[in-house]
Order: sequence, then structure tokens, then C-alpha cells
Amino acid sequence: MTRFILNQQSISTDQPPGLPLLDFIRYQQHLKGTKIGCREGDCGACTILVGSLENGQVHYRSVTSCLMPLANAEGKHIVTIEGLNLDELSPVQKAIVEENGTQCGFCTVGFVVSLSGFCLSEKEPTYPKALAAMDGNICRCTGYKSLERAAKKLVINLKEKTTENGMDWLVKSQFIPAYFPEIPQRLQALQTQEAKKTVGFPEEKVEYLIGGGTDLLVQKPEAVQLSTVRTLAQDSGLKGITNDLGQITIGGNTTVEELRQSEAMQAAFPELHQYLKLVSSTQIRNMGTVAGNFANASPIGDLTIFFLALNATIFLQKSGNHRELPLKEFYLGYKKLAKEPDEIIEKITFDIPDKNTHFNFEKVSKRTHLDIASVNSAIMLKAESNVIYEAHLSAGGIGPIPQYFMQTSAFLIGKEIAPETLKEAATLLQTEIAPISDARGSETYKRLLLRQLFFAHFLKLFPNTLTAENLL
Repeated sequence: MTRFILNQQSISTDQPPGLPLLDFIRYQQHLKGTKIGCREGDCGACTILVGSLENGQVHYRSVTSCLMPLANAEGKHIVTIEGLNLDELSPVQKAIVEENGTQCGFCTVGFVVSLSGFCLSEKEPTYPKALAAMDGNICRCTGYKSLERAAKKLVINLKEKTTENGMDWLVKSQFIPAYFPEIPQRLQALQTQEAKKTVGFPEEKVEYLIGGGTDLLVQKPEAVQLSTVRTLAQDSGLKGITNDLGQITIGGNTTVEELRQSEAMQAAFPELHQYLKLVSSTQIRNMGTVAGNFANASPIGDLTIFFLALNATIFLQKSGNHRELPLKEFYLGYKKLAKEPDEIIEKITFDIPDKNTHFNFEKVSKRTHLDIASVNSAIMLKAESNVIYEAHLSAGGIGPIPQYFMQTSAFLIGKEIAPETLKEAATLLQTEIAPISDARGSETYKRLLLRQLFFAHFLKLFPNTLTAENLL
């Protein structure tokens, strides 16, 4: 049984836990404002808001309901466009209308929901943040300038909103309906009725373990819906990011956006926001998990490549038994992992970079944002007096697995950071890869791209030592 609040209505349903929430909303509840578009999380037409109770307050995030399993709605406030509508147009809707931000109107609902989520955010409302809130919404016919103008107008309208008066001010100003302030108390009562689920497994065989569902519900939506599934989303023990004893520990079910907003991660990686901005869209980052990216085993998984270069360790759990494994030993072949089917990735750890540590992540894709990589790469170096004493290099898109380069990393140790060193390392690097030609590029292109990204790491990290001309 899954219990949650849908707009103002309390829901208790025994529908399959793997059912996409989009289908429950449209076909079980007959709320047709949430549109069916790509069913892959790309277009944003099915965007909804998910409110989670944290420390007595409800925090809302936008997600694509086509990729959210029904079970992950447990204990949440689910908001569709019907739950945002008022007797008159809200300032969000009005701004879009006044700036001619809609034509056919199919995508408009998603934009309204995303921008309403921006208004509900506790963060200071700025124009860049308003634009970022819409980065997972696609419009085919209107063009984005009108929507950008609407976002700018909205930011001006929000100037009197503060953290202290946020929810009440939004209700008074007709941004959201009057029932919203009641939701924290209702969610608290819901949680009291049914304790949070933990990582235990039902007696029947579990066929699918689901974290965020952003890949599984693209690949196998029908199979997941008809199978016995276990959601990990409600297990608080798989969440969180801690900084202790020189290491950062990340719960496996931590989302990409939680990773991106983490103060501990931002302190360790000053460019983290830019790195993770290249990972999908706001809606998908709000759902996709770190462990899911690892377990999916995509040869171009962005987070996998990021953490391979950090020489991270993963901790696996099964029925109370725990074991640890270097992430670089996790991938045995294409989609083949060094784990049992019912093991879960409990957490990830890595050493916090020190003053001698240099890290960089690069990604090249056909589009800068909302696209998978043709080739991505990350590097972590420790160097002193221009000599490397530790090196970890990874890349994706150049073989059947996310690849850690054992030979090239070992070669760099003890070497001076100089053009001759890098040219020799780049030659060695080519012997460790086996790219194939596919929709993302030819074998020749991928080999050239990896070479250029390898040089790009060093040019960015050591601009006073190297120049592009040196590496020609």
C-alpha cells in the first residue's frame, strides 16, 4: 500500500509500486493536465512537484513523473498543475501569457510547474536560478525568449518574498493555493501512521531494486510495473553526505542535486556546480541517485567517471552483511558488475583533496546540456614541485565499461609535468582503449577526443606551466 497526498487529496493505493506515477495521475486519478511526452525524462511535459517533509518543513522539487515509480511517492506531497490552479491566473501563469510564452500549449503545463517550484524554493530568487528551473523543459513551437522574459518578470514579482514569510507570502500573493500551509501537518500525520520503510526485503523474490528509477523506467517500464520491486527511496540510512576523518562519505541513495548542493562537496570541488550542471536536467538530478549511476554501468556514466578519478570505494550490503570494493574493480564487462543481484550500494567514500590535489572533469556531447557524453573524462593528480606523486585518470565512451586507466595513471607517477611527459602518456593512453563507432561518434573521433580531453585537464590545471602550443 502506498500512501501520499496528491494535491489536496489523501491517497492510499495498492496499485503496482513500479507503476510510473504519470500513469497513476492520468489514468487512475484522471488528472490530464500532466502530459505524456517522451516518457524518457527529456521533454518536461510531465513535470510535477514532489514535497518532502524535512525538519517540520516541506521542501519541493520538480521531477518528471514518467520516470518516478509510484512507490517513491510514499509519504510525499505530489503536486500537479491542477493542484496549483487558482480561480484566476497565478503570477507564473500570467507572466507566461503576458510575454506570449505559449502557442500550442502542450509544454506550457511543465513550464508552469517548474517555475512554480522555483517560487517555492527557499533560496533567493534570481534570474539565473529561474532559467535553471526550466532547464528540463522543452518547447518546440514558442521559442525560449518569451519564456525567459516571463522568468525575468517573475523574479521581479518575488522581490518581497523572504525565507521567514515565504509560504504565507506566496499564498497571500496568489502564487499557490491556500491549502499549502496545511501540508506539513498532514504529512507528519501520514508518517506517524506508517513508519518509514528500511532496507528489508519482502518474503517473495524481489526482481528489481529501485532508487530514483530514472534509467530503469526508461529501459523496462512494463517489466518493472509487472514485477516485484523494492524501492530504496524511503531508507534514510542510504541518504546523506558526511565529512569526517579526512574522508567524504555519500549515501548510495543521495541524488545528484543533493550532491551538487552539498557544502562538503562544494568545499572539496569549487567547480562542482559547473561539473554537475552537465549532468542531465534539474528534474532528473532531483531523482537520479549516485548508486544508480554506478549500478547502471553505462560506459559514459558521468558520476561514475567523476568518482573513478577520485579512487573511490563503494560499500555493498546484503541482508546485513557488508563488504567494500574499490570502484575501479566494480566493472567486469559491459553491464556486468562485481556484485550479487540483491546487493545494494550502501555508500561511497573517498579521501578529501588536500592542498597538493588537482582535479578536473570534462564532458563533450552533441549538446552542452541535456545530453549524454560522446566522451567524458576526469583526472585527479597530486603534485609537488611540479612532480606528480599520485595520479588517477578515468574516461567514458571509449570502451564497454567506465574505464580507469591503470597503466597511464601509473606512468604519470614520478614524472615532471611537462609537454614531453604528456605526449608520451597520451600515446600510452591510446593502447588502453577500445572505442567503437556509434551514434555518438566514430572510433577515430573518440580516440582524438580522449587525447584532447587528456591535454585539456593539464592545460586547465597547470596554465602557468603548459600551453596548447607546447602540446601540438
